[in-house]
Order: sequence, then structure tokens, then C-alpha cells
Amino acid sequence: MIAALVFAAQAAVAGGQAGAVEIDFEGLRNSRGTIRVCMTRDPAHFPDCSGDPAALTQSVSAVTRRIEFGSVPAGNYAIAVFHDENNNKKLDTFLGVPREGFGFSRNPTISFGAPHFDKVDIRIAPGMSRASVRLQYLL
Repeated sequence: MIAALVFAAQAAVAGGQAGAVEIDFEGLRNSRGTIRVCMTRDPAHFPDCSGDPAALTQSVSAVTRRIEFGSVPAGNYAIAVFHDENNNKKLDTFLGVPREGFGFSRNPTISFGAPHFDKVDIRIAPGMSRASVRLQYLL
């Protein structure tokens, strides 16, 4: 059974099948600024997706509170989100502590630093996938 699932997943990727992902944002403290989202399949490029040529990124007004990625190749992805309240295209910090909201797929409990890829990865399959990311504010 597991071998059949693995084979089906590999065939979907090899066949070029893609899906769509709809991500809802919860817990925003205001509607100012922009929500910035990145999705990566590579743990080495998580959580900021920098240097990952295959990363999928988008931004949307914080008023919208939802974003959709279309034509996403099937596979496991980790999603990282931050609420760029002042639109400076970076997550502002104070002494290393984020001053703006942030969140991850599967909404893990955050203690110190970003969670590991395997704690937040989700499976994107052909068709429509949905995820909800709860933003957290520490300051």
C-alpha cells in the first residue's frame, strides 16, 4: 500500500501534475501593510526561502487575508508568512525578537527560533489544497 502511494506521488511529479494552494491568514492584529508568503520544498532554504530558485513567493495586502498559489508542483512544502506592517520588505526585529507578526504552515508552537522544516511541511497534491496560518506577535 505504501509503495503504491509513493509510486503514485512520484508519477504525479514526473507527469508534471500541479495543484493549487489557498492559504488563509488568522490572527492579524491590523490590516496595515502586506502579508508576505514563501513556500519551499528545500529544508536548507527554510524559513526565508532566500537563495532557493524553486521557492514560490507572493505578497498580498493585509486587508485580503487570503492568498492563492496556482500551478504548484506536487510535493511537500513548508510555508512561512510574515506581516510586513510597514512595507519595508523585511521582518523587523528588536534584539532578535520579531516586531511584526509571523507564522508557519501547521501552526506550530514557537519557542526560540523558527521550527524545523519537518514540523511544518504540508503535502500539496494535484487539485486544490488549503492551509491556514495563524500569525503570532511577540512585541
